[in-house]
Amino acid sequence: MTPPQSKNFHTANPEFEQAIDRSIPEFAAAQLSDEDKYFKNHKPPVYLPEIAVEVQDFVKYHLEHSHKRIALVTSGGTTVPLENNTVRFIDNFSAGTRGATSAEYFLENGYAVIFLHREFSLLPYSRHFSHSTNCFLDFMTEKDNKIQINDQFADEMLQVWRKYNEAKDTNSLLLIPFTTVNQYLYTLKEISENLHIMKSKALFYLAAAVSDFFIPQSRMPQHKIQSSATQDGELVIRLAQVPKFLSRLVENWAQGAMIISFKLETDNNILIQKAESALERYHHQLVIGNLLQTRKKEVVFVTPGHHQENWIRLTDQEINDNVEIESKMIPAVIKVHDDWIAKNDNNN
Repeated sequence: MTPPQSKNFHTANPEFEQAIDRSIPEFAAAQLSDEDKYFKNHKPPVYLPEIAVEVQDFVKYHLEHSHKRIALVTSGGTTVPLENNTVRFIDNFSAGTRGATSAEYFLENGYAVIFLHREFSLLPYSRHFSHSTNCFLDFMTEKDNKIQINDQFADEMLQVWRKYNEAKDTNSLLLIPFTTVNQYLYTLKEISENLHIMKSKALFYLAAAVSDFFIPQSRMPQHKIQSSATQDGELVIRLAQVPKFLSRLVENWAQGAMIISFKLETDNNILIQKAESALERYHHQLVIGNLLQTRKKEVVFVTPGHHQENWIRLTDQEINDNVEIESKMIPAVIKVHDDWIAKNDNNN
């Protein structure tokens, strides 16, 4: 039996077709933006046309039939391969908890969701069981020579199963994987351009942990780096900065959509300042700030305008009751989205 939404590709597999090509210049000769230089000098994933068709069909369905708003939720961390035939890579660690949990609450609040996620990271609904401290088989028991759900977990699993099937039966959840930062950037661009038709009814919830640095394809070795390549026992790697694509997303790829970025810090004294700086630089609608130490129990919404901030916190009782902070975050996000749509409707 083939699982629903099974893919004909795995993003974690190295793409041998993109082995090193010295004909690609390290820097484009023309005076183009950093974004244009990147896409000129780096090849798209070979499976990108397949994703394009899936996204186009998904958007068309909801435009013509359900009339739902569509949220693009990005989740999990990107990798930076050190070789084309990848053995080693630098990883932005993220289990994808925020993204997978938020996607569920968007679905429960009537949105269709495109879930752009790190392959094998947490997924909506299956997250309740796939990364449990229990082995998945512990959720099952044998009775009359047949496997069935253990009574201890049956009620909870039934509720999750019903929500999952509701999303599946209404064609409301599209899963799109990535592994490398290059795959993420190309796929984000492709999805964004297809969501352009949704205008203000599209929402971008950018919760993925995206690499800040990478190795350009023109500098990447084709095969595994050998230990003999070190100098005095040290391996020196020169990384380039990943272009900041948020400005291109706001101004070109998804003009008119509501765009939300995240800011994770460890120092409370600079969190608001960093969020406000991002809004001033990229001109999007909302930054959700959180501290590494307290991200599961409090976040802050920062919107354009000086000191426009709103803290969302779990109470001690809610923490004891295992309430997920995303259950409070997403309704607040939707309120901001409502206002954004109304503002755009009034301007048209």
